Amino acid sequence: MNHVKTFLLMTILTVLLIVLGGAIAGEQGLIMAFGFALVINLFSYWFSDSIAIKMTRSREVSRSEQPQLYDMVERLAQNAGLPTPRVYITPSAQPNAFATGRNPRHAAVAVTEGIMQLLNREELEGVIAHELAHIKNRDTLISTIATVMAGALAFLARMGQYRMIFGGMRGSRNNGGAAVLIQLLAIIFAPLAAMLIRMAISRSREYIADASGARIAGSPNGLAGALMKMESAARGRPMRVNEAASHMFIINPLSGQGMAKLFSTHPPIQDRVQRLRQIESGRR
Repeated sequence: MNHVKTFLLMTILTVLLIVLGGAIAGEQGLIMAFGFALVINLFSYWFSDSIAIKMTRSREVSRSEQPQLYDMVERLAQNAGLPTPRVYITPSAQPNAFATGRNPRHAAVAVTEGIMQLLNREELEGVIAHELAHIKNRDTLISTIATVMAGALAFLARMGQYRMIFGGMRGSRNNGGAAVLIQLLAIIFAPLAAMLIRMAISRSREYIADASGARIAGSPNGLAGALMKMESAARGRPMRVNEAASHMFIINPLSGQGMAKLFSTHPPIQDRVQRLRQIESGRR
């Protein structure tokens, strides 16, 4: 099923990219956007782990540097039936974590410096188990493709804005007001559509990863406690991260308020914790 989701995501975002390119620069833009989309899809597939690691400035650590963390990841990976992923530390005081990689053999788990200081052992196990669930469910590839394509759509939309400012739409004006309207709609709504797709995918996969992570860790209590602690701490410790990559993390690193919260790529923490508590109740 996740292979189908990956294909559909790549198809929809590719179409959006091509349509936006055509709306901005006509037939030439259509061809350029098509080539751009092919390159992006291939690049994000083969280098998905490297992209996420570089975007977050994470640093790989060895067993000798972080023996307890490394042993924890290794043991939980065995519980999940996965190869041990590479382990990274992200330089941020905000408690957070993410997983990346195109498949379980090319995967990585990253935790922030802040999460290492905030959580106890059971809670950290719950978070790592959640990230391993993303790897097991092949969510990490989908996540990175969405990140790269959303960034590309935002870039093209910005180009379209510059063309409007500096008179690049004169040719379209000569062809009539309809062409100008189409360009404006594409510039405004294509990035919005990409964001909505990222939101839908991210929100559904977080619930699934929570439940799968609880099974990997052996209990949902650690993750439930971790989510409550992390949400509270994250409000006062913002993370500098590209908005297009925000959905990769276990909690929203931007911790937006108001309208930003409405368009968050993450489901509400209270809903996630409630579902985890229900899992625990069902085990008794």
